[in-house]
Amino acid sequence: MTPEQKFARWVRVSIASFLLMFVYFIVADIWIPLTPDSTVMRVVTPVSARVSGYVAAVHVHNNSQVKKGNVLFELDPTPFRNKVEAAQIALEQARLANQQLDAQIVAAQASLKTAQLTARNDRVTFERYQRLSTMQNVSQADLDKVRTTWQSSEQSVANLEANIHNLRIERGERDEKRNVTLQKYRNALEEAELNLSWTKVYAQADGTVSNVQLSPGFYASSGSAALALVNNQTDIVADFREKSLRHTHQGTDAAVVFDAFPGRVFRAHVSSSDAGILAGQEAVNGELSQPETSNRWVRDAQRMRIHIALDEALPKHLPTGARATVQLYNSEGPFARFFSGLQIHLVSLLHYVY
Repeated sequence: MTPEQKFARWVRVSIASFLLMFVYFIVADIWIPLTPDSTVMRVVTPVSARVSGYVAAVHVHNNSQVKKGNVLFELDPTPFRNKVEAAQIALEQARLANQQLDAQIVAAQASLKTAQLTARNDRVTFERYQRLSTMQNVSQADLDKVRTTWQSSEQSVANLEANIHNLRIERGERDEKRNVTLQKYRNALEEAELNLSWTKVYAQADGTVSNVQLSPGFYASSGSAALALVNNQTDIVADFREKSLRHTHQGTDAAVVFDAFPGRVFRAHVSSSDAGILAGQEAVNGELSQPETSNRWVRDAQRMRIHIALDEALPKHLPTGARATVQLYNSEGPFARFFSGLQIHLVSLLHYVY
C-alpha cells in the first residue's frame, strides 16, 4: 500500500470516527444526558432568638450535630421571669378590683331598694296632699314642698340605677373567660410566659451547627441570626440543557457521582423539576418589556434545573455546596442503559485524577 493510500485510509477513518462521535453525542445528549453542573444543597436556616437579651449559656459549637428539640443557647431569663410575676400580680389585682366592684354593686342595690321605698312613700304623701289641696285643707306651699321631696326621691332612684349600671359595665361579665378586663390581663400574662419560654432557643430540625457567633454575656437581638443550622436532608440539584430534558419526568432513573467519592456510583431518581429560572421571571415594575437585541444566529443553550433524590445512603454527610455529576437514564433500552452506565462509571474513575 502506497503512502498516499495509507494517508487516504486514515483520512476516511478519521472522518468516520468524527461522524460516529458526532452522532453519538447528539443521541447521548437526548437519551443518556450527563452534566457535571450538579451541586449538593442543604437547607441552611439562620437561627435567631425571638426576644432580645443577654446570652446566659451556649450549648453548641461549630460542627455540632443536633437533633430536633435540642437546646442551642439560652438567654438570661431573670427579666422575663420578673415580667411574668408582674403580669400575674396585675391579673390578681384585676380580680380583686372586680370583687370590690361586686361589693359596690351589692351596696348600691341595697341603697336602691331603700331609695325606691322612700320614693314610694313620698309619692303616696304627695298624692294625699294633692287630694287635700283640692279641698283646700293644705296650703300650696306645703303641696310644693311635698312635690319637691317626692321628685328628689325619684331622682335619687334614677341616680342609683345609673350608678349600678355603670358599675356593672365596669365589672363586665361574671364569667372570667368572657370578662374583657381579665382577658386583657390574661393575654399579658400569656405573652410574658411566651417570652420567657423563648429565652431557650431550640433546634427546629436535625442538622449541623455552623457559624456560631455567640458567647455568654453577648447581647442577642431578636431576629438577628446568631448561628446557622445546616439541615441533614440532602437535595441534589442538576442543570441540564432544555433539549436534554425532553424525555425526563418525575421518577426517571439517574446515577450520581460525587467528587468526594471517586470510583463510586450512587443510584438515584428525579424527584422534581423547577418551574423556571431567574432569567424567565418577569418583574412587575410598571416598565415596558425589553426584547432581546442580540443578532447572533446561534444562541447559548438555556439550562433548566432538576432535583435528584438518592436511592441509597451516603457513606458520610457531604457539606452543602459539594460538587457532583449526574447521569440520566431517559431510555429503558438495554443499549442506552449500557452506555449510560459506561459513561458515568468512566467519569467516576476520572475523579481519581481531577
